[in-house]
This record gives sequence, C-alpha cells and structure tokens, in this order.
Amino acid sequence: MSAPRTGALAFTLLFTLVPRVAAQERDAFERQREEMVRLIEAYGVRDSATRAAMRAVPRHEFVPRESAGRAYGDYPLPIGYGQTISQPYIVAFMTEILNASPGMKILEVGTGSGYQAAVLGEIGCEVFTVEIFEALATSARRRLARLGYGNVTVRHADGHYGWAEEAPFDAVIVTAAAGHIPPALVEQLRTGGRMVIPVGSVYGVQNLILVEKHSEDDVRTRSLLPVRFVPMLQGLR
Repeated sequence: MSAPRTGALAFTLLFTLVPRVAAQERDAFERQREEMVRLIEAYGVRDSATRAAMRAVPRHEFVPRESAGRAYGDYPLPIGYGQTISQPYIVAFMTEILNASPGMKILEVGTGSGYQAAVLGEIGCEVFTVEIFEALATSARRRLARLGYGNVTVRHADGHYGWAEEAPFDAVIVTAAAGHIPPALVEQLRTGGRMVIPVGSVYGVQNLILVEKHSEDDVRTRSLLPVRFVPMLQGLR
C-alpha cells in the first residue's frame, strides 16, 4: 500500500482543523459576550430584553477584524472615518432608557457599524437608522443584512433632519453629541415617546439627555449622566 501523498495529507489536516478552530473562536466570543453582559448588569442595567439582546448580537462582527479580540471590552473602539462603536454599557443603558420593546418604531441617528441598531433589532423593534458617512452606511447595511436583521433599514442622510417620511417614531436614539437638540427630531417623535441624545461640545462637557414628549407643547428634558461621544456632523460625507 502506498503512503498518502504529502499534499493530500496536508489538505486533510487543514480540512479537519479549520472547523475546529472556528468553533473554538466562536466559543471564546460567546464566553466574552457573557462576561460583557455580567458586567453591564453589575453596572445597573436590569432590563431583561436589553441584556438578552446584548447577549445575542455578535459585537465582534461590528468592529474591524484587527479589533475583534477587544470587541467585548467595556470601551469604545474606532471603526474608521473618525467614528467609534460605543462601549457596551452605554449601548445597554441607552437601550434600557428607551424602554425598547418588540414592535416599537425607532429612529437612530448615527448608524456607525450598525451595532446599536442590531441590538434594537434583536429586541424586535423596527429600526430606521441614518448615517452621514456613505461608506459606513453601505457597510452597515450589508453587515446587518448578512446577520439577518431585516427589521433594520439604513439610509445615508444627515441625522439633524431625521427621517420625515417614516415619522412619527415611538423613540429616537442619537449616538453622536449634538450642540443642541435638533428640532426635527423632536417633531418626528410621537406624543408619549422619548428620545435619548448626548448634548454638549466636542471638547467640553457632554451629558446624556432624556427627552420626553408629553404633548406638542409639553416637551421635558432631564440630564442622565456625563458622557463622551464623537460630534454630530452636518453635511453628507
């Protein structure tokens, strides 16, 4: 009997090892994701739907490949074009503050990599998200489609103007710091809805603000906590 050819043996080993390595990597990410959820729970996030969504969404798919090993640390990571993916705790906190629940129609301003939209989509919300950088909007749209988030729609647009054709929204979430609360976003929020938005200067103090629209003439705001976000830009890129 002749010995196996070296090339054939190498191919067989590779064919056997690749799935094993992929499974080990998947298990490692799942452990890291579980640890991330334990951490945000320890920080005070109590909503079970939010925690379940954070546990389900593969955050490592929303960061550059070279950052995948750090995807589940509680800090923001760069995603290109001067933008970042927010730290997990802030994503969870903002989701919880919105009282996100299945069937809600939500506007997101600042798609970025699509992670926050995926978390809301995982809960069962219908998400309309706008991104000012065309390249980021395109990559997020493809990523969300590949991962099965058919309830998230991405648009390349200036978030200051919201998405009037789809208004009103049950909730609005803004993931970049605005100098002031854009009037269009308040107008597109339904009565009884709420918005969470970071407000402040790029180099100064920023606070996460909760906006509650009790009626067209009764809009109340409350500061929740100090934050640090990239600035909300104007003009398509």
